Amino acid sequence: MVDHSKMKLGRRSIKRDSRTLKLGKYLKSELPAPPAAKDWTKGIESWGMMLNDVHVDCTIAAAAHAVKVWSANTKGEVTLPDSMILNYFEQWDGYNPSDPNTDAGGVELNVLTSWRKSAFDKHRLIAYAGAVFSNLEEIRQAITLFGGVYIGISLPNTARTQAVWDVVPNGGDDAKPGSWGGHAVFVPKYDAHSFTCITWGALKPMTIAFWNEYVDEAHALLSHDWLESKGSPSGFNLAELRSDLGLIK
Repeated sequence: MVDHSKMKLGRRSIKRDSRTLKLGKYLKSELPAPPAAKDWTKGIESWGMMLNDVHVDCTIAAAAHAVKVWSANTKGEVTLPDSMILNYFEQWDGYNPSDPNTDAGGVELNVLTSWRKSAFDKHRLIAYAGAVFSNLEEIRQAITLFGGVYIGISLPNTARTQAVWDVVPNGGDDAKPGSWGGHAVFVPKYDAHSFTCITWGALKPMTIAFWNEYVDEAHALLSHDWLESKGSPSGFNLAELRSDLGLIK
């Protein structure tokens, strides 16, 4: 039996912003349906804890795992060092090493906005767009087109000891969303029965039922490195997105 009880989380409250671009607007009608399965993990076995065993920095760890996926599928695998993770935990989530009370996690939308305005090390984010987390086809499109999706989960206590995250029938209070806490992860893989995220240095599968019950935010990330290498996806209106992005104040 696995035991994640000593691991840290760190996704704080969900922030909504009416200016956030919506992924669905840019998916053209001629875009083919996403494939039945997609896997951008490249056989990587060591993902890196990204300090999420000692700090509630999952919003930064998930971003670093995204960079690892994108780089492995483009110019060569990059693992950001812990010093870099800590630096951005301070910059984007407000952590102050001299004040333990500031080790308090972060807000996904704030992290992504900071990333879009300033690079994560040298890895730039052209844009991010909200994906409808309950629309599994849209989520699969985001993973297929952009190498993964950055999500938030209200984890139940029942997830602490599950090898595969799944809904526990009649689980009582321990099965309630958020009874453990909020968590940010990057999801680079799916098939007909599951999604697989990266967390605490490893791949973690979750059932579709678990996703439907506990995932409560999702963001498609448009990486400069990814698009420079692979080009604008056919069936995705990148030009319109760039135009809309320029109107945001």
